[in-house]
Amino acid sequence: MPLGKTPPRRTSRGHPLLPTITPERTALLVMDFQNGIVPIAPDSDALVERVKDTIADVRAAGGAIGYVRVAFTEDDWSAVPETNKSFSAVAAAKMPHHEDDATRIDARIAPEDGDIVVRKIRYGSGSTTDLHEQLSDRGIDTLVLAGISTSGVVLSTVIDAADRDHRVFVLSDGVADPDAETHRVLVEKVFPSRAHVIDTTVLRQLLRSV
Repeated sequence: MPLGKTPPRRTSRGHPLLPTITPERTALLVMDFQNGIVPIAPDSDALVERVKDTIADVRAAGGAIGYVRVAFTEDDWSAVPETNKSFSAVAAAKMPHHEDDATRIDARIAPEDGDIVVRKIRYGSGSTTDLHEQLSDRGIDTLVLAGISTSGVVLSTVIDAADRDHRVFVLSDGVADPDAETHRVLVEKVFPSRAHVIDTTVLRQLLRSV
């Protein structure tokens, strides 16, 4: 059977058999929900409200919340090599500056004291941050991902987290991309080989079943 095509184990009723979530070993990563990026998501207000409710669910269950934002200092721009196709253009445009309002996390889902907050300068949430060290320090081995965009931070973080042997859940209604077809292919065809793809309602049920 081709890689990525292994069928999921199923219950007697035919539903995918999901692993149990242990809240104290789980973190919800809220990625790139910042003022300059949220507007590119289709139906962004509804997306933010779903993620806001999910943050509350995870907090109530005793899980951790991690926030990832993308922003650059002058030194970050100057250190980007011309070999990097995407970020050499970002550096040349001098955007987005880490002090700009566009890089601030949407106020509707703002971090609270004790949350993890990291600033990244590439697509993935971990390659240029100490995110994984902070997760390890808290004994976290399960990640639930929400983010914009599906083809950017979400894709990069799914691959990286899976390679680091984390248990990964992707919230199908907590991620978004400006390209609907790209979003569909990733959520339906790519992510299931590396992560459990669920929606926010299923996550709530898993959290309440512990």
